[in-house]
Amino acid sequence: MHYGALSHAKSVAVAGLIAVAATSAAGAEKKYDPGATDTEIKIGNIMPYSGPASAYGTIGKTEEAYFNKLNAAGGINGRKITFISYDDAYSPPKAVEQARKLVESDEVLLIFNPLGTPSNSAIQKYMNAKRVPQLFVSSGAAKWDDPKNFPWTIGWQPSYQVEARIYAAYILKNYPGKTIGILYQNDDFGKDYLIGMHDGLGDKAGKLIVMEASYEDTAPTVDSQVIQIKAENPDIFLNISTPKFAAQAIGKIAELNWHPVHFLSNVSVSVGAVMKPAGYEHSQGILSAAYLKDPRDPRWRFDLAMIEWRAFMTKWYPEGDQDDAATVFGYGVAKGLEQVLRQCGDDLTRANIMKQAANLNFEIGIYLPGTRIKTSPTDFAPLEQLQMMRFRGESWELFGPVMSGEKS
Repeated sequence: MHYGALSHAKSVAVAGLIAVAATSAAGAEKKYDPGATDTEIKIGNIMPYSGPASAYGTIGKTEEAYFNKLNAAGGINGRKITFISYDDAYSPPKAVEQARKLVESDEVLLIFNPLGTPSNSAIQKYMNAKRVPQLFVSSGAAKWDDPKNFPWTIGWQPSYQVEARIYAAYILKNYPGKTIGILYQNDDFGKDYLIGMHDGLGDKAGKLIVMEASYEDTAPTVDSQVIQIKAENPDIFLNISTPKFAAQAIGKIAELNWHPVHFLSNVSVSVGAVMKPAGYEHSQGILSAAYLKDPRDPRWRFDLAMIEWRAFMTKWYPEGDQDDAATVFGYGVAKGLEQVLRQCGDDLTRANIMKQAANLNFEIGIYLPGTRIKTSPTDFAPLEQLQMMRFRGESWELFGPVMSGEKS
């Protein structure tokens, strides 16, 4: 009898402990900040659907299509993604207005892949003051890799400085002593390339760079800058511009019957948005560097990841241009967000979003073999490898090894 009573008391106590444990486990299991619930994850986004950088608007549309695909398959850990994407027309004041609206009115969990160096520069302090993730910024400015001062901002693509250091190394090796003229956008985007190029050329920079001409992103054309650079007769032309201006510069160089060795910034390598409008005949031999598989490159025709991307585009974004590398970019970065959200499990707090984003180590099949998405709490630069490529016919051809542009 005594034993039975004791046994009963014990089982009640154990049941109580189990109940407490279950309650605390449930508490540990599900944590939410604004924008997340048992059924929904609200994601904000800012894109230039209009204005001078509107060629990039397809990135936002690709991301929306990817989240629609995920939602149709049940979402992430049972939660559907609500993707709220606003146009800032590549205007910093408008970006600030849209960021405030997303955070304060729409109450999103985070702002994902907002595009453009000027726009992201304008919202960076606000996002960090509000402690809302500015996740996988769509710009290669080096400033997104500053976990100490901006712990709520993280980049995605290889930085412009990384890319420029790779070009500098290539120039020193293959074109020793050749002079360089540089066209660049007069903002952090352009200036980061200049820093990387000067870094990479080292003490030879002063001698080799004979002209640096800048343009404003509000300018109608860059014709006068191209003429100015040609007047110095450099052997090498470095074209650091966004798609509209990149295509203009290629066209103007052809019109001037000038034939420098031409390097083009990775942000403007889209065949559909740049090379085709500029004219394939004017684009032959242009050099750049890549980390994405080019949808036009026949070598990826039977690549499983690219077959999967094409099937996705055909079903979920049929009006999207499958020749435009920007859609491959949007698909890849959306996969990056999916990875972060899956790693978060049921702890959908903003702090955990950043914790998971700072602990990535995986590959995305649509990126070149040998490139890896890797971050740590002290390294907010997910990608730092690129491979050189040359434009031939109607597509880019990769050559040489995958190179790292990390600062030595």
